[in-house]
Amino acid sequence: MTDSPPEDPGAAVGRVLGTADATPLQFWTAVTPGSYLQLDDVVVTRRELPDREPVTIAGVVTQVRARHEGAQFDSDVFAIADGTLPAMVQEAAEITTTRVDPEFYVPPSPGAVVYRAEGEARSAALHFDRMERRVPMGIGRDGVPVFLNADFLDGSRGAHVSISGISGVATKTSFATFLLYSVFRSGVLGGDAVNAKALIFNVKGEDLLFLDHPNSRLDAATTETYAKLGLDAGAFPDVRVYAPPRPGDSSGTPDVSSRLTGVDSFYWTLTEFCADRLLPYVFADADDERQQYTMVVHSVAAHLARYAQPADGGVSVDGTRINSYPDLVDHIVEQLTDDETRSEWAGSAVNMGTVNAFARRLIGSKKDLARLIRGDLATRRPHSVNTAESAQVTVVDLHNLPDRAQRFVVGVTLKTEFERKEKAGTAKPLLFVVLDELNKYAPREGSSPIKEVLLDIAERGRSLGVILIGAQQTASEVERRIVTNSAIRVVGRLDPAEASRPEYGFLPAAQRQRALLAKPGTMFVNQPDIPVPLCLDFPFPAWATRVSEAGAAPTGTLRSITQAADPFAVVGTRSGVLSDDDIPF
Repeated sequence: MTDSPPEDPGAAVGRVLGTADATPLQFWTAVTPGSYLQLDDVVVTRRELPDREPVTIAGVVTQVRARHEGAQFDSDVFAIADGTLPAMVQEAAEITTTRVDPEFYVPPSPGAVVYRAEGEARSAALHFDRMERRVPMGIGRDGVPVFLNADFLDGSRGAHVSISGISGVATKTSFATFLLYSVFRSGVLGGDAVNAKALIFNVKGEDLLFLDHPNSRLDAATTETYAKLGLDAGAFPDVRVYAPPRPGDSSGTPDVSSRLTGVDSFYWTLTEFCADRLLPYVFADADDERQQYTMVVHSVAAHLARYAQPADGGVSVDGTRINSYPDLVDHIVEQLTDDETRSEWAGSAVNMGTVNAFARRLIGSKKDLARLIRGDLATRRPHSVNTAESAQVTVVDLHNLPDRAQRFVVGVTLKTEFERKEKAGTAKPLLFVVLDELNKYAPREGSSPIKEVLLDIAERGRSLGVILIGAQQTASEVERRIVTNSAIRVVGRLDPAEASRPEYGFLPAAQRQRALLAKPGTMFVNQPDIPVPLCLDFPFPAWATRVSEAGAAPTGTLRSITQAADPFAVVGTRSGVLSDDDIPF
């Protein structure tokens, strides 16, 4: 057996250990004195065979240890340090195999030289050479780029991303936006990148409202990191922001404080609410079999769809004119509590206790949804979130909304977008959906319309070109089928109790332990191509993540859709026609 492979992969760092069992899938290597191996290093060795070509075995370091050889007792360490007891320090590294080429699974021979994989040998060890389309994800521990196979992201062979980690430390949303930026700007989508869309729900602060602003804190070192990944450091070029109307504001002005330009209000008219049967999305547990009032929900929704007629922004139901969501709620409750009309609205088999349970929950929604379901704003004014007619990146701001309203917006928006993709019947152009706090919208227990939409996306979205990038603090609390259907799984800083859950079984023991210590920006990424999750650091965002970092906005995003349609329009006019009351000074 020779000491080097046919093509020298890099520097020799040790030899396969002879005092520990070596298997085709895992072995130990003794580290050469003066050299070192750290966790996540990539190594390669070769096994000579008598009757066939040599086998190259490559792997990733998943554990490292050091010990005194010659020491018998724990206290011997002091005598060795003083020089009174002879001993030798020996380091050894555990290698988990990532690739065997050709696929003839034999263990490496004890004493075989182990090399640090570099260049083409590293790419082969991590299967990067087999990836026809590579998405740069970040920089590995060895300072070299790490890639994601785009086939497992865009639906060609798999789809969806699950990102887990502690809130505020794991940088889940930052990684999701960087992944989007890399997909859009790296060229992996080819000509499809122009039409590909992203829908991002912003649930915490106003951090995601400045994706189209360059980051004023961007330095030369970060720019160099982007260049190493083959990316230009800059902001997202095409972004549209939507926000709910301010509470109590009859003009529909967007409820944002830090961003004053390029923001549009989103809401639903009473006509849309009734005709599109959106009532079930008011109830987080509307389809939970344990809740008997769900039959009332669907009966009332059907009645509204059948009998509600448009009436100058509002609706007319059974001859009653209704101009606001609270009025609609009051009318529904009145009809359900009337013995003569109850059966028409809820059916004859529903008892009064079930009706009261429905009524209590519906009345409780008046305050939360009054500013989202409107009868006082012009229907002709743009007010719907439609990614097909929006920018490449659409940000829907939810952070000022209460929990019930957030659920309603997410559920209805995703339902509308998924139905639009179903009608199109094609996977192109792609739609990436970024949703944080996934455990709130698709919990492991129970059922709801929102959860059903997310399950649809997870199970059928791949064929329709809808890709879910979901983030959550605890993957153990998310619906199993959503996590299982995610081809890419990403972990940042984890809580100790969460790290012990079976949902993280794909992490080797050492990586589970490291996830408890991971600093912001460090992620462990598992993808089907590679049997061992890769540890990487993704670069600091080149776009502003808060108002204090925001540089000058591009001129193309200074106007909202309303203003783009009419350059003399003022955002918030009641009918799209400027009146004396609408002059902003």
